This record gives sequence, C-alpha cells and structure tokens, in this order.
Amino acid sequence: MSSSDLEAPRPPCKRGSLRIYFGAADGVGKTDAMLAAARLLQQQGRDVLVVAPAAGFDLDAALARKPAVVVLGQLASPNPAPARHPRRWQDADELRSAGIDVFTTLNVDQLESLFDVVRAITGAVPAHSLPDTVFDGAEQVVFVDGAPDVPGALHPLRELALRRTAQQAEHAARAHRGAGAGAALLACVAADDQAQHVIRSAARLAGQVNADWHVIHVETPSMQRRGAAGREQLAQAFALARSLGASTTLLAGSDIALMIADYARSQHFSRIVLGRSRRSGALPWRAPQLRRIAAYAPDIDLIETGHASTAPARADVDTGVGTSVGTSVGTNGAPPAQAHPRSRRQRYLLGAGASALTAALTAPLLPYFDLANIAMLFLLTVVLVAVRLGREASVVAAVVSAAALLLSARGMAIGAADLQYSVMFLVMLAVGLITASLTADLRYQARFALQREARSRALYEFARSLSSVLQTEQVFEITQAFIRQTFQAHATLLLPDGAARLAYPSAQQGVVHVPVMSVLDMGAAQWAFDRALPAGAGTDTLPGNSFYYLPLVAPMRTRGVLAIWGGQEGAALAHEQRKQLETFAALAAIALERVHYVEVAQDAMVRMESERLRNSLLAALSHDLRTPLTSLVGLSESLALSRPALSEAQAEMAFALRDEAVRMSTLVSNLLDMARMQSGHVRLNLQWQTLEEIAGSALRASRWQLARHVLWTSIAHDLPLVRYDAVLLERVLCNLLENAAKYTPPGSRIGITAQPRGSMMEVTVHDNGPGLPPGREEDIFEKFTRGERESPIPGVGLGLAICRAIVEAHGGAIRAGASPEGGAAFIFSLPLGTPPELPAMDEQGPT
Repeated sequence: MSSSDLEAPRPPCKRGSLRIYFGAADGVGKTDAMLAAARLLQQQGRDVLVVAPAAGFDLDAALARKPAVVVLGQLASPNPAPARHPRRWQDADELRSAGIDVFTTLNVDQLESLFDVVRAITGAVPAHSLPDTVFDGAEQVVFVDGAPDVPGALHPLRELALRRTAQQAEHAARAHRGAGAGAALLACVAADDQAQHVIRSAARLAGQVNADWHVIHVETPSMQRRGAAGREQLAQAFALARSLGASTTLLAGSDIALMIADYARSQHFSRIVLGRSRRSGALPWRAPQLRRIAAYAPDIDLIETGHASTAPARADVDTGVGTSVGTSVGTNGAPPAQAHPRSRRQRYLLGAGASALTAALTAPLLPYFDLANIAMLFLLTVVLVAVRLGREASVVAAVVSAAALLLSARGMAIGAADLQYSVMFLVMLAVGLITASLTADLRYQARFALQREARSRALYEFARSLSSVLQTEQVFEITQAFIRQTFQAHATLLLPDGAARLAYPSAQQGVVHVPVMSVLDMGAAQWAFDRALPAGAGTDTLPGNSFYYLPLVAPMRTRGVLAIWGGQEGAALAHEQRKQLETFAALAAIALERVHYVEVAQDAMVRMESERLRNSLLAALSHDLRTPLTSLVGLSESLALSRPALSEAQAEMAFALRDEAVRMSTLVSNLLDMARMQSGHVRLNLQWQTLEEIAGSALRASRWQLARHVLWTSIAHDLPLVRYDAVLLERVLCNLLENAAKYTPPGSRIGITAQPRGSMMEVTVHDNGPGLPPGREEDIFEKFTRGERESPIPGVGLGLAICRAIVEAHGGAIRAGASPEGGAAFIFSLPLGTPPELPAMDEQGPT
C-alpha cells in the first residue's frame, strides 16, 4: 500500500492575479495604460504574452508556454468558434488557475448587474457583459479616465464607474481584513420578463452592503398556464443569479407570501427584494403580495424594485441551460402542462361533450327529479373533467353545463323571470368554475407530489444499490442503469490512471447509437476532472460538445468524470434535474471512494498477515540458529588463540572463520530482535544511566568491525542521566557503528557525539566516507532496504529498521543526513526527563 492511497489531494498551485483596467467607455486610455504596464514588466525581465484584441487566442499554447503575465484585452468579449470557452473572461479564469497573472480591460457598461442602469442612461443595450463576481474577484482594479473632454452623456457613466471602483476596493479591503458579510438578502422572482431586472437590482444592493444573497421562486399551479416560455424565463433568471454570485432555490406551494415569509425566517434573512407587480389586482379583496409578506414577517425589511424599461434582449446572454441529456421537463422536474397527450382543442371539445352527454342522460329524469338534484350531476361532470382534462376544459364544461341546465329549465316551462332559478343558475356556474379551479390545483399539487416522491425514491434506490457494492464495475453498472432510467440518457464513467489521466471507456454492451468518445471529448473530460467543474453541453466550457461532463468529486479527491449523452435531439436539462444529477454524481463519487478504500484495507490486511507470517518464520529460524552460531563464534576465537600458535595461513583462516561467524550471529540477532519488536512482546527495562556506559560497551562489542577505522567520541560533560534500556540502546549504537564501518573505506574517521538539545538528548554517529545516496535518507530505514541495492557488502538491510523501532519505542526519533565532514550522519534523540535526586552524602565521609 503506497502512501498516495491515503494521502489528501495535493494542493493546487498558487492562483494568478487579475488586474483590470476599468473605465467609463472606449477611448479613455485603458489599453494604453495596460500596455505601458506590460512593457515595464518586460523591461524587468518577466515573460509577458500580449494577445491582440482582434486575433484568436490559443489558450492551450498559452498554458503550455506559461508566461508570467498574459495581456488579454476586452475581458467581456466573446471567443470565436470553435473555442473551449464562449467568453474571454473564462479564458482568463483558466489562466489564473494555472498560476498566470492576467492584465485586461473592461468598461462599466459591461458589468451584468449594471445592465438596467446603463440602458436607462444611454438608451442602448450593451453588446457583451460578464458576471460581477469576476470583477469583484480581481486583485487590482485600475480606474482609467484619460479623456477629460467627453460628451455629456458619458458623465453619468464616469460617475457610475467611479462608484463601482470604490465599491470593489471596499469589498477587497473587507476580504483582506477577514470581515464577515453583512446581513443576508433574499430576492424573490416570478417567471416573467421582470425576473432578471429584480436579480440585477438585488445584486447591486448586495454588493453595496457586502451581503450574501439568495434568489428563490415559488412555483404555484398558475405556472402550468405560462407554458414553456415561463419556464425558459425562470431558467435564464436562475442562471443569471448564479453567475452574479447568488444561491438559487425553487419552492412549491399555493400561498406565495406565506412560503416567502417562512423561508426568510428559517434562513435568517433580514431583507427581502421583490419586483413591483404590473397588475393593480384582479381580485380587489385580495391584498398585494408585498402587503401580505409584511403581515407574515413584520420584522423583515421589504424592498420593492421598479419595472425594467423595455428593450430588445441581448443575443449573447449565457443562461447556462440547454444541457442535452434527455426528455424535457418543467422547472420542478414534472412534465410540463402542455405535454398532455391531447391538444387544447380536443380537450375543449371533450369537456363540452361530457356536459352535453350529461344533459342527454339527465333529460329523461327531469319529470321525476328536482332541478337542483340535476344540477349536482352537472357539478360531478365538471369535477371529473377537471381531474382528467385540466382547468381550461373544466371551465368549458361548467359553462356548457350551466347552459344545458338553463335549457332544461325552459323545457320544464319555468319562466326566465323566476328569481329562484335564476339565482340557482348563477350559483351553478360560479360553483362549477370554483370547483374546476380547485380541482385543477389539487391535480397539479398531486402530480407535483408524485414527481417529488419519484425523485426521492430514485435517489433512495440509487443510494441503497450503491451501499452494498464492493467493486468498481458494480458502481459503473448501477450508475448507468439509474441514469438511463431516470433521465433517458446514457452515462459513461471515466476513471483516472496512476498519472491522473482519464482512460478511454470500453464499449457499452447493447448501446450502438452512442457516439464513440473522440480525442476532443476526452480532452473536455480531462479538463472537467482537473478542475472539478462541469463541462460540455449546456456549460460555459465547450458548450457545443454532445456530452455533458460532470466531475465525481468525493471528500478526499475527484474520483473520475461522468459523461452523459442524451441523444442528438436531447432537450434542456431543468433546474431540478440538474440538482438531481449532481446528487447522483456525488453518490457515485462517494461509492467509488469507498470501494477504493475497501481495496486499500484489503491490501493492508494481506500485507499485515504476510508480515506476521514472515516475522513468525524469521523468529523461529533465528531462535534455532542463535545457539549454534554463538558456539561457532566461541570456537573460532578459541581456535585463533590456541597454543601452540597457528601458522600465518592457519591464523588467517581462523580469523576469517571468526569474522563470518560474528557476521552471521549479528544477522540472526537482528532478525530475532526485529521479530520481537514487531510482535509487541518486548518490555523495556528502563533505568537512569549515563550515555558513556553504553557507548563504551558498544565500541567494545564492535571492535572487530572497527579495527581498521579511526574512532573518536565527544560526549558533553554536562549531559544528565537518561532513562533507557541499556541492552536495546547498545544494539542501536552497535548497528550504527557497524553500518558506518561497512560503507566507509579503511582509515576513515567514525565518531560519536552527544549533547543536550532542549528537552531531548541528541546522539550522532557520523563518518567522513562517501555519504548517503541522494534522496534515500528516509527509505534506508525501511526493512530489507539497503543504501546500495546492488552491492558486494554483506547485509540484508535490517540494522537501521531495528534502530528506528528501538528509538521510537523509547519515545525518540531517528533520522539520516550529511556529516559536516562530508560523509553520512545518523542522529537519534531521546527524551531527557527529570532524573531522580541522588541521596545526600555525609559531610564527614565514611567511618
């Protein structure tokens, strides 16, 4: 198991800064000031890339070159097709994400929140715009006003630009001070042409008071009658709000004022912004929404915006809608009202026919039943028509029923002047209309509840299916099946390899009409994976792509990309569908991360079990070999020192036998010690002792290995007593000394130094040999790891691992580094603690 399996994602590189040269209009000197600053940076030796305003911008080439600064004029301008981003400010954002600074220009009339204000001042519609969040996120805004003699119409724009620059500076200052945002603001919009005006007004107000702000829409049964145009207006308004930095929420209910007041109270909003109603009130007895909200929430400030002046809509407004992923739905996720299988004329005819049929069936009953009882049958018909065919057909049925009832009354020779029956006819018509309206509303609410329950059930089933998966392939199959069932779209999961590059997907079984992903498609998916942002159809990045790429962002890192294809004629992805799809992606990402860590845990268990078996085997072998090896060492030393003295050749063979026996004994001791340390059966015999004792014993124990080296020690005279296990710490020094002797040539200097350093005692074993391999200062402490992988020097790579285990068992640490003399140095530290007080000595001494 590598460390990368458990580590957190690497932090991104430092984000580049954005400097905007801001002015009231063209011709005030913004470009000249920007180029002058760029030339100054070039003279200082920095790499500056200048992009001509009229030329196409190769974003990939700029990212590959990675200059210090990119001069990118006209930040709000569109990019010519085919480009990765439709707007130039999106190119600037990607450059900044790569750590590149950006210089650019901007006019005040190109800020989205000031669209209505600029239109009121100039009477013209700005050609291009960008979200205010881009402007407010700039590290530096330079106001340029180099043309003092400007037409009178531009004076208001100059004042507006000055105010907006000051507002941005105040916003940046608050962010630098870490000051929190002001009281939250809530904007309420309807699905009409005034929604964007309300959002822009709320954005300006939120910017002035430095407040977080939200946008909501309360969907009522009347939304059905607005058709696709109303849903499209609402989708555009929500997209505009998100681009200006707001959070959007869709609510459903029949009482708009009560829903707004309850939401504002639950989310702790202090201000509510609403648009002014165009109607004076279709029902005179019904209070306006503003007054009703004030009654429900008297402690919340209400702000009413004026009407936006009529002007042609801009063609370049990015709504962020239109993702081609499946069947078109309403903004609440329910099928649109106009998607009824019958046309409007057919429903009208069916409603009128149902009332006519009721009149024909009740005609024979007129002599036997009172007319009021016959009216109840007509009311039942109106209710049934409202349930099956909707509001409009039920209104037609109510009118036809009233007319049929009136004709029936005349057929019974009842005079038209009969006040009693005249009132009954009017009541019949009113009750029929009211019943039709209420029934249609209930029908809508029931359908909305069913759609909400269907979404919740789909999420529940998806989460339950993913909860038991143990393999990545199962996550693939379940995700593809649920997206195909819920969105009528085809999904492909793209996972990264070890180099964080997405792998090409395998062909899906039984899906022959889904296009094969090209190199450009994989590039878009890789972009979404690298930046954890959606891309493809309906987004701001490669909107012309046929796939919609949604990154699978898990708590630890991005696990892959979900590529969704909705067909060649897929319809728009609604707000609620987009939220549901993002939830699906989040659940899939969490499942992939869980499967990954299950595999990591299984691998760790296998490694632990293998390590346990290996330690048991090593302990058994080393224990059985230790006694005969000890005897062999003793016999070899006795042979070398026997009398009469051996010949020179015999003595050399005896000493060689002794050295090899000592080496084998040391190796077996290391194996046994490592097995004991990792089994956890070692109990430290901690005693307060001086370091000189174990240093001397370690030097004596290693005298044969150190015979050809120059030894020296430097132990501080004021070094206090230290609490340690003498046997184990002697093993640490022996291993370090023998390691230094093996990897240094004869005649090298090997030293031991010890000194107190804060609350720790620091001991160093160093030499003046060749030193450590570069970059392996930490690896050499692993088991069975040697300084040189291929070396004639004997050893198995356990000595330093044992040293680390012993030192860490004492609460210390050990590391490797370079010696001041040019060789290697091994430094370990032990806690000093507080030694016990020595007993007082008698001043007279012993008697």
